[in-house]
Amino acid sequence: MLTIQWKRALLLAGKIAIGSSLAIITAELLHLQFAASAGTVTLLTVLTTRKGTLKLSGARIVTFLLAAVITLVTFLPIHSEWLAFGLYIFLVSLISERFGLRATISTNAVIGTHFLTTLDFSPAFFLNEFLLVFIGIVYAFLLSLWQNEESERESFRQHIHQLEQDVQGILGEIAKYLSNEPCSSNLWQDLTAIQGKLEKNMAEAYEYEGNTKDEDAGYYARYFEMRMNQVTILVGLQREMQKIKSMPVQAEMIAEYIRYLNQYILELNEPTQQMQRLDEMFQQMKTQPLPVTREEFENRAVLYHILMDLEEFLLLKKRFVDSGDSTHLMAVEAGEQDP
Repeated sequence: MLTIQWKRALLLAGKIAIGSSLAIITAELLHLQFAASAGTVTLLTVLTTRKGTLKLSGARIVTFLLAAVITLVTFLPIHSEWLAFGLYIFLVSLISERFGLRATISTNAVIGTHFLTTLDFSPAFFLNEFLLVFIGIVYAFLLSLWQNEESERESFRQHIHQLEQDVQGILGEIAKYLSNEPCSSNLWQDLTAIQGKLEKNMAEAYEYEGNTKDEDAGYYARYFEMRMNQVTILVGLQREMQKIKSMPVQAEMIAEYIRYLNQYILELNEPTQQMQRLDEMFQQMKTQPLPVTREEFENRAVLYHILMDLEEFLLLKKRFVDSGDSTHLMAVEAGEQDP
């Protein structure tokens, strides 16, 4: 059975192959010169999101018109073809880069080679080149409407499930450390690996949001952002723990709380009860005997800082759950998981 990653790769490859082929066929039916370039335009444009395709398509048309003018002021007065083409590429690249349209350079470079090859500057040839660009971007946009949304959502569900397990594993190791129990020596590497996964998850979620009309599409990007912020807090918490020279007895209280918290990492959990219990932990810490030595004071201060990190960890989840645009989808997902 194909994995989600293979399905996504096959869908993209299919879009490029079908769109490029149809663009070439259409250009040939219209008897356009350099018909294959229409397929190249489709290939270069279909790699973006639906919203990005619309934006890039408009940019391609605008920069094509500019490139057409540039051909007249470079190829006509300059007799050296290689010098004229070099100046053409220089001006096209300069204008595109200046106005943040770098993605259009490749297409206009191809158009420039057509003028270099034919030295035809008639209105008919300009129309020929415009139609190549237009056909290419039309097929790219039509293919951007073709999105396997069910497969994408399934992929995100798998990522979320794995991420929850990863975070639970990290919290479990942190609890062991505070309890002076043997724990993984790869905690730092594990956190770095999770951050790497989350960066990839967020990129995929933003791409999905740009490729669908699903009103809840932004949920996944915001979820992964929330988890990334939580993992960043865990990185800071891990650094704080390393500052403890000798583990105070109060550390076991925090370890027990983390074990309790670890049961409620799940996506749909609203952390109000966990925040209330954390507040009780703060009050309980205040009733503990005051530290006697400087080292005890420093160690206790680190523990207090860890509690503050855990509070921010929960606040991030609460703000996410309380966001109105995610509540609906969370309820739907909860319903789908019921037997």
